[in-house]
Amino acid sequence: MLLQPTLLLAALATVAQAWLPADKLLNHGNSTISKRWLPANGKIRGVNLGSLFIIEPWMANDAWNAMGCGGKNSEFDCMMALGQAKGDAAFQSHWNSWITQNDLQQMVNLGLNTIRIPVGYWMREDIVWRDSEWFPKGGFPYLQRLCNDAANLGMYIIMDLHGGPGAQVAKNSFTGQFANTPGFYVDYQYERAYQFLEWMTDKIHSDNNFRNVGMLEVMNEPVHTWEFPSMASSLISNYYPNAWKRIRAAEDRKNIGANDRVHIQMMNEKWGSGNPKQNLPDEWFAAYDDHRYIKWAGTNPTRADYMRASCYDDRGGNWPVIVGEWSLSVADSAEWNGELSLTQPDAAAWYKKWYAAQITAYEKQAGWVFWSWKANWIGGRNEWRWAYQAAAAAGAIPKNPQDALNMGACNGV
Repeated sequence: MLLQPTLLLAALATVAQAWLPADKLLNHGNSTISKRWLPANGKIRGVNLGSLFIIEPWMANDAWNAMGCGGKNSEFDCMMALGQAKGDAAFQSHWNSWITQNDLQQMVNLGLNTIRIPVGYWMREDIVWRDSEWFPKGGFPYLQRLCNDAANLGMYIIMDLHGGPGAQVAKNSFTGQFANTPGFYVDYQYERAYQFLEWMTDKIHSDNNFRNVGMLEVMNEPVHTWEFPSMASSLISNYYPNAWKRIRAAEDRKNIGANDRVHIQMMNEKWGSGNPKQNLPDEWFAAYDDHRYIKWAGTNPTRADYMRASCYDDRGGNWPVIVGEWSLSVADSAEWNGELSLTQPDAAAWYKKWYAAQITAYEKQAGWVFWSWKANWIGGRNEWRWAYQAAAAAGAIPKNPQDALNMGACNGV
């Protein structure tokens, strides 16, 4: 069912932040393809496809070793060691097998409606400095196929610029490189990010494979204000508003109607880089990303305290907020011993209750995206607290999120 223009305008008049009505496929303006802007139930319920296009060795160690990357910290390091041709072959084999059509179907069968796809700027190969940067080539056809398969299943897609030029944080493999310092926060690196965003915007609006990509995140997990105040300030005053303008200008050049535009996503103010909307020219189809890992929140590692932390959690701030990363992992001190340990005989039952408490909190916002769908064994065991697929198989996640919401996990907490 298509929402008629007059009804759409009336609906938008009642939505302060231009978050489009649920259960509608839109096809207005001069856009050549429809967009599923929100899932039919009105809440994002999804998983990240972590370690697909940016591999993080800690969560994909078996695959990493099999590729010949053992002992390397990042994709950059592995490619430099393997060489371009051998490295390309290894990564293409990984892209072909890490997430399959069967995985996507399993997600849908578990009541999920959204995938978030972390990608690096090197997906656009012509902006890579080939004399000094080592990244795998040939990823784009795999990205096209993935998005088409997900769209065929009716899934909503968030495209996430997860690895920025020069690395947005230091010594972290999720940037694709294990840089000693954050090198992203300078104009020439911003320019390469803008070029990536323009290119991806063009693909979203012209390539039918990307027909269900409704959101484009402009940078994953930038530096915090208390660590690098000048870099965070530049992010807010320079990068965010200019990324916004470059995406909208790319849409203007394609005559994309106002109601067919991509949602532009930035980190929520609670992330700690500043207020992302402070210098935006407007907030039409703005969205915000909040990452919430109780593991690192300083919560006392007991079942009662973890439940209270989640049941009373408020992830608001900017609106609309999607909790784009979270997990069932707990503080390192409680991983192997104590009442949060997987060795407890009722571990799966308790973790299902905590899962329910978390999604109850996150659905007070626009929804959630679990990190991640899949992981190899971590620490020598089936560490399903980081892997939605394995957690569901272990009975720690129900067959449908709605079943968890109906549990009343926070009653009496």
